[in-house]
Amino acid sequence: MLPQTASIFSNPWNADLFPAGEKMGSIGEKGWVSRIVQTFQVGVWPWFGTSEDAMDDMMPLGRGTLIQRPVEGEPGSSGGPEQVPGPGGAREVPFYHLPVLMNEVLEALEPAPGKLIFDGTLGGGGHTEALLQRGARVVAMDQDDEALRHAGERLKGYADRFCALKGNFRDFPTVLGEAGVTGLDGMLIDIGVSSRHLDAAERGFSFNKDGPLDMRMDTSGPITAADIVNTYEQGALEQILWKYGEEPQARKIVKAILAERAKTPIKTTLQLAELISKVCPKYSKRHPATLTFQALRIETNQELAALEAFLAAAPKWLKPGGRLAVISFHSLEDRVVKHAFHHQSQVWLDRPEWPEPKRNPDCFYRLLSRKPKEATENELSLNPRARSARLRGVERLPA
Repeated sequence: MLPQTASIFSNPWNADLFPAGEKMGSIGEKGWVSRIVQTFQVGVWPWFGTSEDAMDDMMPLGRGTLIQRPVEGEPGSSGGPEQVPGPGGAREVPFYHLPVLMNEVLEALEPAPGKLIFDGTLGGGGHTEALLQRGARVVAMDQDDEALRHAGERLKGYADRFCALKGNFRDFPTVLGEAGVTGLDGMLIDIGVSSRHLDAAERGFSFNKDGPLDMRMDTSGPITAADIVNTYEQGALEQILWKYGEEPQARKIVKAILAERAKTPIKTTLQLAELISKVCPKYSKRHPATLTFQALRIETNQELAALEAFLAAAPKWLKPGGRLAVISFHSLEDRVVKHAFHHQSQVWLDRPEWPEPKRNPDCFYRLLSRKPKEATENELSLNPRARSARLRGVERLPA
């Protein structure tokens, strides 16, 4: 058993199936039948039940913005027990990351009571919280310790329907298997860099703020962006910038890097960004270092390899009718998702050298839509960083 899951297994969830004064036929929808069904669905997890102290005084508005839920006696209140607001009239939620395409995620995954959904990129917990507010149960993963700490605090009121585990989403089969999960009703990954990563100079993701040239999502990872810049050979560096950044000036940038690191190691974000700006003058609104930083981040975290591994494993974990949603932020990621979903939703395969079409053994899905969902103008006015977000979704076919 993983250390991170020890506390949820110690909860005596099913210690008393027949509460005092109740008979088997009068327990209601949350009673013993429901609990037995849930146990068979997800293995032996004992931490799913009814949340008594969730953040029900906050609810999503638009795309990820939280507003105060009306309390008893206030205009717009629908009755019920009085909420206990924090300072300023609402329970305070520290800013971490504004989730993108919130309505589109909820439409794709259709969260509801009794459903078990996997969020492979927990981040600040925005998507997960919205799923929990719809009554779903969520098991989440993230490789960032800071994100796990923040989301754990933010979502502690949902502890009976929520669990967070550390790990890269590419390793979810091992992590969930060890935790006793056997099937999922929904899966979500948001493979963009969080606002927190971009805004925290010490993480080294941004060329607008000076910090160590790190870029690791998991700070215990073996290699940093500085290691790549200062140790990779010319051919390897050029390949990374061409493949992961689609940088047309890759050769010129790499030559400048090699000349600079021969004199002094390149250790900070601004040191690299200023070097690139000198050899690649700015001709548009985009900073000259944008594509190089993207390429280094992808290589540092092996992001495309992780995405491909996740997409290959996901069909085995989704139950019939279960749904998978993937949010990507640049063409490389979206291309991988598009091609995978296209192949996995084709019933027949045909090639010129074949005498006739053949059934596709990898046909697991039906597409929820042929084109990706994108941010609306309303969302972009609230969160400009959503401008490049794309959501693609599929539904698992019967086995």
